[in-house]
Amino acid sequence: MAYKITEDCINCGACEPECPNQAISAGDERYEINPDKCTECVGYFNEPQCASVCPVNCCIPDPDHRETKEELEAKFNKLKGN
Repeated sequence: MAYKITEDCINCGACEPECPNQAISAGDERYEINPDKCTECVGYFNEPQCASVCPVNCCIPDPDHRETKEELEAKFNKLKGN
């Protein structure tokens, strides 16, 4: 499942440069994660980097975008052109 950023975001920007898929961008009120690009860092890291660096723990799994590990791996391969 893709991750999302909750309303607890303090707009510190720590998450954006950590995303290997460039799925995170500044939104109108807080940073946002594009679920079409989020692979939970599958293919790069063992854990989502946004969640690991967030100082207020506002990067959480998005229940509206549930995906299996296999689906995340397929998305990773598609994004990388494999």
